[in-house]
Amino acid sequence: MWYLLAVMGLRDKVVLVTGASGGIGQAIAGEFARCDAIVVVSSRNEEKLQALASRLEREGGQALALCCDIADRKQVIHLRTMIEDRVGTVQILINSAGIAPAASFVEMSDAVWNDVLTMNLTGTYNCCKTFLPGMLRSDWGRIITIASTAAKVAYSHVSAYTTSKHGVLGLTRSLALETAKLGVTVNAICPGYVDTGLTRENARRMADKTGKSIAEVLKLFAESSPQKRLIAPTEVAGLAMMLASEKAGGITGQAINVDGGAVMA
Repeated sequence: MWYLLAVMGLRDKVVLVTGASGGIGQAIAGEFARCDAIVVVSSRNEEKLQALASRLEREGGQALALCCDIADRKQVIHLRTMIEDRVGTVQILINSAGIAPAASFVEMSDAVWNDVLTMNLTGTYNCCKTFLPGMLRSDWGRIITIASTAAKVAYSHVSAYTTSKHGVLGLTRSLALETAKLGVTVNAICPGYVDTGLTRENARRMADKTGKSIAEVLKLFAESSPQKRLIAPTEVAGLAMMLASEKAGGITGQAINVDGGAVMA
């Protein structure tokens, strides 16, 4: 039901998906493209972006690939200019870009801390700061940030990531309050362990540290939820579609878990 409602009203809406070369970003871009939205896919990996845009267009979607490092405000501003020149004002912003290197707090370098906070938190801030004004001028907009259950609870060996996602959730709630009467909704999606390359890379790192196999580590990840499985990227994408729909105008300031019941808060 929600999927059908989401499809309604998304035709020709301009959607920007950051971190679109990753598994969740790709899934979200694909869902919006299938609903006839104009999908701008962005990340630092031009090769993957072009391949994604080409695939979406072959499947009948409207897609534009534009490289950008969201940690650099000047690049984000340039991205806005390129989008406005080619397809118009961004109406739906999906903040999906993020990194999650695993290391114990003692072993973690200052560089890792700075990189994670800059990409995950400041990068999200840069995008909101740059694209929110256009939504306010239009009296309509959607900001959806892919956070994590780590925005609500702590996990070992990812202190920088957990800190960044707690910050993202605070930003989401503050923006939701400031835009509540201005036609813009601001929400976060909090996935658990999602079946993506990023999750598998962290499983490899943990396997190297513990002597377990990658399959054993992935099983541990899966068993952390009552459903005993990893989340599919399309499940996150489906929720993003719902939150972007016209019918979700009363949902703002929320952080919705997609985690198989692992965190019930």
